[in-house]
Amino acid sequence: MLQVNSVTKRFGGVIANSDVSFTVDEGQIVGLIGPNGAGKSTMFNMISSIFPPTEGSILFCGAKIDKLPSYKVAPLGVSRTFQNLQVFKSMTVIENVMVGQHMRTKQNVAGFASMLLGITKNERKVYEEAMEVLQFFHLESVFDQKASSLSLGKLRLLEFARAYATRPKLLLLDEIAAGLNHSETSEMSALIKKVRDTGVTVLVVEHDMDLVMSICDKLIVLDQGIKIAEGTPREIQADEAVITAYLGAEVEEEAI
Repeated sequence: MLQVNSVTKRFGGVIANSDVSFTVDEGQIVGLIGPNGAGKSTMFNMISSIFPPTEGSILFCGAKIDKLPSYKVAPLGVSRTFQNLQVFKSMTVIENVMVGQHMRTKQNVAGFASMLLGITKNERKVYEEAMEVLQFFHLESVFDQKASSLSLGKLRLLEFARAYATRPKLLLLDEIAAGLNHSETSEMSALIKKVRDTGVTVLVVEHDMDLVMSICDKLIVLDQGIKIAEGTPREIQADEAVITAYLGAEVEEEAI
């Protein structure tokens, strides 16, 4: 489904990613992991066309997308969340999810935000589908609350729900469990697998190793912008280069 081919990204003299290649197959949950500053979010931004790679190519379902603007990539079936929450806090929970559906309807975003029940058949359908998404993410009880009133855990779920409402083929989750407690992380883990079971392929950037090890079919490891390992969670756990990247080189004790 996704092919990243020899991708390099430079920002002036800084190389954020260098000659990175990997694939994501349909139906997989793939983790993109690495220490802080490894280039994970930069890679996400290139896949979602926030900015283009300096070198290399990115293909989605066989078509090159690395030169397309993000507003053209999203309708192809690529959706994402952000490490720093991007929900519309002045809107209600259900309005946020309805915004996520606007690509699949004839109604504009402003129409969603100001919708009154029963105005048109199309708006009723959008509303009902948004409520189904909220039920899927266990947010139906707060559907009419302003997003600004939600806890961090529910805000993470809301951004996840809005991205899923676009009905993507590929969903990019950028540190979706950041700041969550153990119970919330466990719920998020179950939801990611539940989303995959609906036919959505998932690529996730995450620092919570318990989460990625428990849900991912494959892991890609970056360190200082370079891919240093790729394999199953079990293979990655035993990889010496990964252990060194996360824990640092082993220092021999001085002889006494």
